[in-house]
Amino acid sequence: MPATLDSQRQPDDTLTVILAGAWQTGRGLPTADAIDTLLADDAIAHLRFDTRRLCHWDSGLVVFLDALMNRCSAAGIQVDQGSLPEGARRLLDLSKAVARNADAVQTSVRPALIERIGEFGLRGVQSVMVTVDFIGELGLSTVRLVTGKASVRAAEVLEVIQTCGWQALPIVSLISLLIGLILAFMGAVQLQMFGAQIFVADLVAIGMAREMGAVMTGVIMAGRTGAAFAANLGTMQVNEEIDALRTLGVDPMDYLVLPRVTALVLMMPLLVVYSIFMGLCGGMAVSVGAFEITAIQYLNQTREALTLTHIGIGVSKSIIFGVIVAVCGCLQGIHCGRSAAAVGEATTAAVVTAIVYIVVADGILALVTNVLGI
Repeated sequence: MPATLDSQRQPDDTLTVILAGAWQTGRGLPTADAIDTLLADDAIAHLRFDTRRLCHWDSGLVVFLDALMNRCSAAGIQVDQGSLPEGARRLLDLSKAVARNADAVQTSVRPALIERIGEFGLRGVQSVMVTVDFIGELGLSTVRLVTGKASVRAAEVLEVIQTCGWQALPIVSLISLLIGLILAFMGAVQLQMFGAQIFVADLVAIGMAREMGAVMTGVIMAGRTGAAFAANLGTMQVNEEIDALRTLGVDPMDYLVLPRVTALVLMMPLLVVYSIFMGLCGGMAVSVGAFEITAIQYLNQTREALTLTHIGIGVSKSIIFGVIVAVCGCLQGIHCGRSAAAVGEATTAAVVTAIVYIVVADGILALVTNVLGI
């Protein structure tokens, strides 16, 4: 039975409000206009309730009664609550027991520009300090590993090697092959105008060996392995597993971070060499299939253009990129918050910071190699 509201005017300036049916939230309760209609007569001095036909009620009835009694109080009308359900009377008394705190209302105040700049600077300084502290602890952990004092399990290292090693070959193969195809096609189209399309082998070989092989592998590992590191360690932080390790006297840097950094640094050079090979295969496929260059010509030209110096530069970059990806992933995971949303934020931050640092490091290394003439 839906909620119904009616009223009867008594000769002694008393208004009887009849509450019937089920007064429950979401069942079409009377609005504020209904209250104004009840109190439209200025001659009303008293108000009482008739709840004999009231079936079920919940907080919806209490909200209606509270609004009605506030209007009555403002109009100087005395309210008799004696016929109301006992639970409703207690809730009404409880609602008036504590006054509303005006300071509890949240206000959206936009801070001044200088304040925002200061907060941004403080966050930047704090982030740098956290990063430096993390790198310092990692360095000490590495020293303990070299001296045989670190609690690093070989099984943990092998498991991470499997995850970031051969399991990453399919995506590295696909991306590297496509990069080789793109480089070869773009270069051959331009070189063909001069009848020098054979030099597309030089472009692909040097480009993949010095730059694209290491950079693309680093980006792939940042999105794949770096994110996995941050998510794994972040989940352990949420579940308080890292706190449990510290309680047991186990250094999380030795037990969790060092195996991941070591495994990724060991695997990155191998992945980059494989990436270079796949890029050369993609370039040869385009050259042989679209520009009438034989496989023998392409291989001979590649052998003349590609030197150990080019490969060494790419492999050296891969080690640096591996450290960047592992450190960014583990740093964000170790310093993750204590909620599920914080794990997602840490994963995103690990990928973004790793890619940015890879690009910055590649630019610096390219400048250094150019200055050194290698």
